[in-house]
Amino acid sequence: MAAFVMPSLGSDMDAGTLVEWLKKPGDKVHRGDIVAVVETQKGAIEIESFQEGILTGYLTDLGKKVPVGTPLAVIKEEGKDDPDDEALMAGVAPIAVMPSAPAQTPVVAANKEIEKAPPSAGARLKISPAAGRLAQTSGIDPSTLTGTGPQGSIVLADVMARLEQKRGPALPATKAVREGGEQLTGMRAAIAAAMAHSKREIPHYYLSQTVDLTDAEQFVAKVNAGRPPENRLLLGTLFVKAVALACRKFPEFNGHFEDEAFHASAAVHAGMAINIRGGGLVAPAIHNAETLDLDTLMDKMRDLVARVRAGRFRATELADPTITVSSLGDRGVDSLYGVIYPPQVAIIGFGTPVMRPWEQDGEVTLKRVVTVTLAADHRVSDGHSGARFLNAIEKHLHKPEDL
Repeated sequence: MAAFVMPSLGSDMDAGTLVEWLKKPGDKVHRGDIVAVVETQKGAIEIESFQEGILTGYLTDLGKKVPVGTPLAVIKEEGKDDPDDEALMAGVAPIAVMPSAPAQTPVVAANKEIEKAPPSAGARLKISPAAGRLAQTSGIDPSTLTGTGPQGSIVLADVMARLEQKRGPALPATKAVREGGEQLTGMRAAIAAAMAHSKREIPHYYLSQTVDLTDAEQFVAKVNAGRPPENRLLLGTLFVKAVALACRKFPEFNGHFEDEAFHASAAVHAGMAINIRGGGLVAPAIHNAETLDLDTLMDKMRDLVARVRAGRFRATELADPTITVSSLGDRGVDSLYGVIYPPQVAIIGFGTPVMRPWEQDGEVTLKRVVTVTLAADHRVSDGHSGARFLNAIEKHLHKPEDL
């Protein structure tokens, strides 16, 4: 049996409100099935299952706002019984207690805590999944906590109480909005928090390159000849595919920087920046973009834009983009310099294609060109590799038939 939990949908999300169940107790659940809908600052997010089995019960009520990692339901593998089923249905998941490693950065508590004897080998401690995750990420040994949950189990509130104890006295309340000021909406507040964190923690560097689009535009015109409008390729499809292919050669721009280390991704999950009606921006992922042919990629981009504009997209699309591609070409912007969305390490921007004088083979002619920009994390890459990355994108756009 496994808990179906509230997933993390990005560094700017710490909780969500459960608004709809799409599976009921007794239903079979397959990997990838949509089980529930959660409301966040970004809109309604469809939560998919990563387990196979039978949904045996709910653990969270509709309308309840719950933190990331909170169990929402229980999915039991067919034909298997688990002695911990009863505990999990009570909201408690027994886990084996391992000796905790010393924290890298020691935290001095306001009051010295009484240390408890470590559990005997093989002993098991009852702790909820959310509490276990928070304790692990916070460097807290669960065996030093006193559980207040069912049968003395440790719940999230117990871990949070210990964290508050370590933090000491609370800080003064935030100042009220000044007269004439405007309170940020949930979406703008989420964006503000993520971008402030990015600029504070990530050492950005920026590069730009102007790319001749003659070959790309001729290719698009040839492919679209005779096609109905709904089946035509857009130039933006070539942009996304060129970036995805360039990431294969330069993996230092494709992945996540977490726990003081860079983790390159084997697949390119290209985050596509999309404006939300009513204000705000999201960048859900097109998974395995480097493997998709242009028509399939175009279909996925259309579907993604339609669902985002309707306020519906999926948890996995927000949780794992490995690089973001943004374009303000339809707004007449020559170039844009993005802010990296953590834990990603790069964002590519495309401006508006424009006609400019262009020197080629000793002659000056008019060419349609686009400015491509890169904002990247200096902890992982540098200007030299960034320039080569932009060159690779340009080369792919010069050979669109190979995309």
